[in-house]
Amino acid sequence: MFSAIVLFILAGIAEIGGGYLIWLWLREGKPFYWGIGGGIALALYGVFATFQTFPSFGRVYAAYGGVFVVLSVLWGWGIDKKTPDLYDWIGAGICLIGVSVMLLAPRQ
Repeated sequence: MFSAIVLFILAGIAEIGGGYLIWLWLREGKPFYWGIGGGIALALYGVFATFQTFPSFGRVYAAYGGVFVVLSVLWGWGIDKKTPDLYDWIGAGICLIGVSVMLLAPRQ
């Protein structure tokens, strides 16, 4: 389970970071190579997800979606300096509960 968590975090950082670099390039006038770096990071996000050992693509991506929400709240807080409010934390917690149910449920 530790490797799954690490891969989810790496994928999240690559996806959010890549999207952020493209945002800065297109919306805030940063040089074009910021967008290229963002594109590379987004490609890495797709690669990291394939290293998950879960057999179902859909389940991996659905579970990753919950992790993505939490990482996005943390990114906004740490990088954009937008302090999450109570509802951000509650929503992120609900997402983590959903991820836990999906990944840890006993299946045959």
